[in-house]
Amino acid sequence: MTAGQAFKKYLWIFVKYFSVVFFSFIALLPIVSCVITALKTKTEYENTNVMTPPENWFNFENFVTAFRDGGMGRAFLNSALIVICVVVGSVLIGSMIAYVLNRFKFPGNGLIRSLFLFATLLPGIAMQVATYQLMFQLKFIDTLYGYIILSMGTDVSIYVFIQFFENISVSLDESAFMDGASYFKIFYKILFPLLKPAIVTCAILKGVGIYNEYYNAMLYLTKPDLKTVSLALYTFTGPFGNQYNLICAGVIMTLLPALILFIAFQNQIYSGLTAGAVKG
Repeated sequence: MTAGQAFKKYLWIFVKYFSVVFFSFIALLPIVSCVITALKTKTEYENTNVMTPPENWFNFENFVTAFRDGGMGRAFLNSALIVICVVVGSVLIGSMIAYVLNRFKFPGNGLIRSLFLFATLLPGIAMQVATYQLMFQLKFIDTLYGYIILSMGTDVSIYVFIQFFENISVSLDESAFMDGASYFKIFYKILFPLLKPAIVTCAILKGVGIYNEYYNAMLYLTKPDLKTVSLALYTFTGPFGNQYNLICAGVIMTLLPALILFIAFQNQIYSGLTAGAVKG
């Protein structure tokens, strides 16, 4: 190996590892800043910058105050119920619609696919006037079930499931049908278990989106006992100032459930996302 080749080799190694360290630092900086701010008292926060360490690293008073005054306990229960119901409903509805559109050829099949695609391309905020009127007429405002039904609307999960169905041989359906299985039994007993990677992928995308969703929750869940985690964080904001030390404490608490779930199911998450990336 010549000197020039060695220089290029070690330069590339330096650039590679430097970029990893640099972008990791950029990604972790907001989290570190949030943790530092959450551990500061009000006086410390007002008189120091965001990266100044707190005097007491074991000051958890902000977490207790945020949990108690922000109603975080009720908000966690509401968010958990909403996420579970929406994820389960979206997976079932999306997979069944994809099954019909992929396995059955009928007049209007292509039109229905195009309409679903058109619905996903429309910005949700542009449809809020009509959506709000519909929710009001159905008496779905300030109800968890109404918000859950709204959140199970059209998304890309249908196309993810359609892609996976296209990679499952139709001979499985035909064999089961010849053995006397109904279409429902073919779907639930044979095809649905094969959709595990797609289910994991859609559950992650939908679950994270609903857990962090703020705009629709603000519009349709106005009662204090119905607020979600994202709404609870805004308890400490107001026209006369924002209590960022309490907000950061609330943010850290909202990150913990997602972090615990990720650590517990990281193997399934990685396998699901990887399989979802190579299918189709």
